[in-house]
Amino acid sequence: MARSLELSQQLRDRFPDLLGAPTEFRGEAALVVADAERIAEVCAAAKESFGFDLLLDLSTVDNYGDDPRWTVVYELYGVKHACHLRLKTSVSEEKSELPTVSNVWRAAEWHEREAYDMMGVRFRGHPDLRRILMWEGYPYFPLRKDFPLAGKPSAMPDVAFSGTAPLEGGPFVTTAGGQDSMAREPRARTFES
Repeated sequence: MARSLELSQQLRDRFPDLLGAPTEFRGEAALVVADAERIAEVCAAAKESFGFDLLLDLSTVDNYGDDPRWTVVYELYGVKHACHLRLKTSVSEEKSELPTVSNVWRAAEWHEREAYDMMGVRFRGHPDLRRILMWEGYPYFPLRKDFPLAGKPSAMPDVAFSGTAPLEGGPFVTTAGGQDSMAREPRARTFES
């Protein structure tokens, strides 16, 4: 735990004007990168100088209604020192683009494609930025908070269906209302096959 904070402080010392003070939660350190345009530079330093050789995950948070709209989160891990580091940076809706880190970790290629496909955040310099889960030409980004839970109809040629996405009442969708939170829980319902 202390080692993770120590490494994050050393990384902050390398970029004092760019990184905020490290925070710690459950043995994992986190740093906020103030300028999203320099995220690749910070990630390269974290890997090369501080041993964070694995990108475990890259995710996005939709702060709908706030500016900047998106927070991009990089979950890093160092195999030799067994420490976690979380880097966060923000991207505005107007720009919705930041540099790729796929030149630092090849695994970022798939993570960035998913973030683009589901949230619409673009990664400049990515070698193959295209949809990974939805079909090419799909006009929406399904994990945005302004995307309706029931889905949106789409009139795309050559797809299996063009109606609303079949989420309503599915096994992973909570129901509105009910007597208490347990009654709304998807696992509390039974489904006929």
